[in-house]
Amino acid sequence: MKVHEDWRFKLNFSICHKIAENINKVIVGKSKAIELMLATLLAEGHLLLEDVPGVGKTLLARALAKSIGGTFHRIQFTPDLLPSDITGFNIYNQKEGRFVFQRGPVMSNIVLADEINRTIPRTQSSLLESMQERQVTVDGTTMDLPAPFFVIATQNPIELEGTFPLPEAQLDRFLMCIKLDYPVHDEEMLILERFQKDEPLEKLQPVSTPEEILDLQKERAKVYISQEIKHYIVNLANATRDSSKIRFGASPRASLHLMKSAQALAALRDRDFVLPDDIKELFIPVLAHRIVIETKERLKGTSPQKLLEDILEQTEIPTIGLNK
Repeated sequence: MKVHEDWRFKLNFSICHKIAENINKVIVGKSKAIELMLATLLAEGHLLLEDVPGVGKTLLARALAKSIGGTFHRIQFTPDLLPSDITGFNIYNQKEGRFVFQRGPVMSNIVLADEINRTIPRTQSSLLESMQERQVTVDGTTMDLPAPFFVIATQNPIELEGTFPLPEAQLDRFLMCIKLDYPVHDEEMLILERFQKDEPLEKLQPVSTPEEILDLQKERAKVYISQEIKHYIVNLANATRDSSKIRFGASPRASLHLMKSAQALAALRDRDFVLPDDIKELFIPVLAHRIVIETKERLKGTSPQKLLEDILEQTEIPTIGLNK
């Protein structure tokens, strides 16, 4: 691996490999999803897991929280959930004669927003400030959230009964949206064997610390990305905005998230520079949940993934300037 003069791997990113191995003690056959989740964490973003119930979304989030040794809270989103149930609230303490702040579950390193689309948009939006600003404001008082702060939201397909679509503004805050899918036959057999007598999650021990994750996030930002690849990112984003089949294309935040996640993926694969293949691999997980396709295309059954695949094929790939 070529190492650039202005940056050395000051920290060993093998910590992330240890985290992945630890999670694999609980999760079966989801190595790719685990890698994308760690890339999202290193890129200081948030992750949306979309799939049917029972495929391991909640288990994956809990395994990550245990592996990094940070504080963890799960919020079960229901139609009657209030914003104060997430952020916290002030309650009057008669003994002390003053209002005391009761911390909400959002004030944790890892927050699992379980079935986030089962609550009303007003409550969903209460996470916006936390996800973007890493802070909460209650009764005019602003408080910083613990660092690192990582939201993993699970979402059931919108066709299922009792779900509400996420607001576009909140979808844009999620760096990636991925699916776990059903396990294949051999994987499901292994799940049955692994969970027959024991609960592997209960035995899981931390292999990292929140402080190490913060240091890795800083080092990720130093991964080299050439001007040619930055132009490639912008060209891809512009293509989504210029397409007649897409009503709302990718935002500048999406371009920024694509760059950061590509840096993270390169670091996870022991490279200190980004390749075009990193951009191509992450393009759909980072952008598919953000774009809004035209109604006539949706009625035809056209998916955002298919439109983005077409854009990838039609956009010129850079071939120079990958290394300094």
